[in-house]
Amino acid sequence: VQLQASGGGLVQAGGSLRLTCVFSGRTFSVYTMDWFRQAPGKEREFVAGISGSGRTTHYSDSAKGRFTISRDNAKNTVYLQMNSLKPEDTAVYYCAADRSGRSPLLTTSGRNFGSWGQGTQVTVSS
Repeated sequence: VQLQASGGGLVQAGGSLRLTCVFSGRTFSVYTMDWFRQAPGKEREFVAGISGSGRTTHYSDSAKGRFTISRDNAKNTVYLQMNSLKPEDTAVYYCAADRSGRSPLLTTSGRNFGSWGQGTQVTVSS
């Protein structure tokens, strides 16, 4: 499995970005997909996750109400729509794939993910 994340960039506070993660491999629809982020000097943190079917989603408190995770299983792609961006959202954002079928509510630690993308930088200016 390979993951290719894109869509990051520089945006002003209050702006929006949509991150995209393209999955290369088989049976994308069985994978739980998550987004994590890591800011300089900080630990990696969970942002959002979505089940294989797309029916279950889960968000961190900081993402709730501003970010939306979605997926298109026909395109092997997961998205993270980020609105009302804040300077504290500045980080490298990573997508990750979990084949175990765990609910995204159980994947917030980032442990046991088999595949990670290379990351895309999001910078929010004040």
